[in-house]
Amino acid sequence: MGVTVEQFDAAGATAEDIASLKELVYRERIVVLKGQDISAAEFVELGRRFGKPEVYYEPMYRHPEHEEIFVSSNVATADGRVGVPRTGEFWHADYQFMPRPFGLTMVYPQVVPAQERGTYYIDMAKAYQRLSPELREKVDGTVARHSARRYFKIRPSDVYRPIQDVLEDIERKTPPVSHPTVFEHPVTGEPVLYISAAFTYAIEGREDDLVTELLTESGQLDASFEREDIHLQFLHKGDLLIWDNRALVHRARHADTSEPAASYRITVHDEHPFHPALAERPATVAP
Repeated sequence: MGVTVEQFDAAGATAEDIASLKELVYRERIVVLKGQDISAAEFVELGRRFGKPEVYYEPMYRHPEHEEIFVSSNVATADGRVGVPRTGEFWHADYQFMPRPFGLTMVYPQVVPAQERGTYYIDMAKAYQRLSPELREKVDGTVARHSARRYFKIRPSDVYRPIQDVLEDIERKTPPVSHPTVFEHPVTGEPVLYISAAFTYAIEGREDDLVTELLTESGQLDASFEREDIHLQFLHKGDLLIWDNRALVHRARHADTSEPAASYRITVHDEHPFHPALAERPATVAP
């Protein structure tokens, strides 16, 4: 899975260059731009060339000067800002718990740890192809329910608050949403199994263990991470990753030690509806 691109010049890239990179992402799932050395402002500008960046709904994740950048970090800056440490240590697709997810994720590591660096990925279009005919029949045409409740990170303002009040805030800001359990990728035409261990909690109209069965078959419940269909993408200083957020679920690989680590993330709505059902759904503004 994935390709690397050498000698990409973010400042000098033409519209044709950007279009070619997007096609690579849709076809290969992950594109790694090697040897990048750009500022936070230049990273935001690059994100805008791929589409419309989404500002994360929780302010504690945002870069202090560029709100489009989501900061995952355990490294204190000169003014004491840290970002949020150990983000994404569970199988998920970004914004899967929102009414309108986005097509592309871009990650630009700032401080790369020497050990346990990288991210795991599973191609959920291929996961659908691996399902038995019986499982495909069970899942086709169904709708899955997703929620941020299970992996919501407690904010500094939540300390000493009753847990029920925190849960009510989660339900108010990010109420459960529904998306097709399988949808057609708007660019490649492939059917994508759109579920994750972090956010998918039910399939509407079913009371069996279908969600667990699908998660098992896709590889998301394999604690060894040794299945051939689980891809580990290592990170190096100067790498800038772009991946297909429709087709992939991912999981961060964090070190057990407190080794410094920091990365910037920008998430982008491309020109296509996330899935065909959203082409006619009215746009909603995230809280």
